[in-house]
Amino acid sequence: MNTQRATLESIAPTVEEAVEKGLAELGLTREAVEVEVLDEGSRGLFGLGTRHARIRLTVLGEEIKPVPAENALPAAEMVVEEPAEQPAVTTRPAEPQPAKTATDDTLEMAHTVVAELLERMGIRAEVDASYGNADDDRSDLPILVDIRGDDLSVLIGKRSETLNALQYIARLILSKELDRMVTLVLDVEGYRNRRDKQLRLLARRMADQAIKTGRRQVLEPMPPNERRIIHMELREHPQVITESSGDEPHRKVNIIPKD
Repeated sequence: MNTQRATLESIAPTVEEAVEKGLAELGLTREAVEVEVLDEGSRGLFGLGTRHARIRLTVLGEEIKPVPAENALPAAEMVVEEPAEQPAVTTRPAEPQPAKTATDDTLEMAHTVVAELLERMGIRAEVDASYGNADDDRSDLPILVDIRGDDLSVLIGKRSETLNALQYIARLILSKELDRMVTLVLDVEGYRNRRDKQLRLLARRMADQAIKTGRRQVLEPMPPNERRIIHMELREHPQVITESSGDEPHRKVNIIPKD
């Protein structure tokens, strides 16, 4: 007596689709097989990092009716790449509210993107999204997302490296969801506001030093967003000019007294 039972592994975007695909390959009904879920898969974050479901079908009974070789597909051909289903953006209305405007939808999406990133990082925090002020170099309003909670220093990192990396990822996802490039600024417990004030004070102090000594002042290496603050603070200064030198990530701002 043959005690072995035929099995088939199938891969698809969802468990149900994988089962249907496997049944079609075997030419059997659901009642004729035993289903084992090997991997439920994941739809990823807003379509990124999607992993398909994988199941194993075991034919019930002792007699095995082999699948004709000409109808069998290699395992590699069982994977069907299909666009991942995009998760719906859930709102949180507790009371009847007026219809949201496009602006509200943009902020809602920014909130959702950052909140889900933090959740996947295992970080519990409150997220608030709002618009910042436009400046002469930007035609669109930047989206400001402030993250608040307990002991969030891990999100900042040395020289804001972790915060800048998280901001970059969030901006890519948000731009993909909105189908347009956006300016997104992440802040943790008002850190960027405090850092902004420190940098502007530093810029003015070092400008005074450059004027007093008649020599250029070279600041410590800074990321692009912080160098920009120095340049913006001193761009209309009557007695100094600024320029950047060096290569990333060691690029620095030079404050130079005018002749």
